[in-house]
Amino acid sequence: MNPSPFYKLEIFAPEENVDDILDALANTHAGEIGKYDRCATITPVQSTFRPLPGSQPIIGNVGELFTGGEVKIEVNCREENLMEAVQAVRDVHIYEEPVINIIPLANPRYGGTV
Repeated sequence: MNPSPFYKLEIFAPEENVDDILDALANTHAGEIGKYDRCATITPVQSTFRPLPGSQPIIGNVGELFTGGEVKIEVNCREENLMEAVQAVRDVHIYEEPVINIIPLANPRYGGTV
């Protein structure tokens, strides 16, 4: 099986940052599927983290466990646009250390073969 030319980006962010992230992704052609653009899934999630000394958290306090709501943004992205999309998200994401998971896809409908 040849791999698809697509990857899935999973981005965790506070809800108020979603529009900026989606705009940045669209500017790099992430979220384009066929004759559609701005294709994304946004799911509420519960997250937890503890900012360590030296961090500058936008939410939560250094040394204290934070638990709260965020969203997971999922978009498909062609390999040729992947690094530009990741950098665009980093440029607009309000977190000091954004979580951006990159997952290779093997979906023949979107360009791979089986």
